[in-house]
Amino acid sequence: MTNENRNHCCCFFGHRKIIATSELKKSVYKTVENLITNNEVDTFLFGSKSQFDNLCLEIVTELKKKYKHIKRIYVRAEFPYINDNYKEYLLKQYDDTYFPQKIICAGKASYIERNYEMINKSHFCIVYYNEKYLPPPRKHGNRDLMTYQPQSGTKLSLAYAEKQGLYIKNVFM
Repeated sequence: MTNENRNHCCCFFGHRKIIATSELKKSVYKTVENLITNNEVDTFLFGSKSQFDNLCLEIVTELKKKYKHIKRIYVRAEFPYINDNYKEYLLKQYDDTYFPQKIICAGKASYIERNYEMINKSHFCIVYYNEKYLPPPRKHGNRDLMTYQPQSGTKLSLAYAEKQGLYIKNVFM
């Protein structure tokens, strides 16, 4: 993707669990519509596995009725190779989908690497980040009863987006 295309692209990422208030929905709607009308954004990159992604997809899909030229792209962090049936299923919600080859061996970091991919292709970023959010504790392994507290993937992705100089709108209220 060229820098010119990057200027017309926005990505979304946020916590898995959100509080989807009417104020949040209005804020995301207004922000996305502003990007379309005032910044010529026409491509929106989505991940998965979060309520925030689902909310943003719903809003962009609603706006697509009004702005038919916009594109919804699903950037997969799983399933590098998909069959036609799964692709057809995804294309009921998205206009296109792809799997970044550089994350093929990323393992547990695939979601963060996928977010980095979306950030690298975007000039704008809409996030839902609560600095007090703690991801659920996870076990080290099946036989290990100790748990650890992972860093928030949203926090890591936000820091990366800031470092890349993206225009960032945090819609957490």
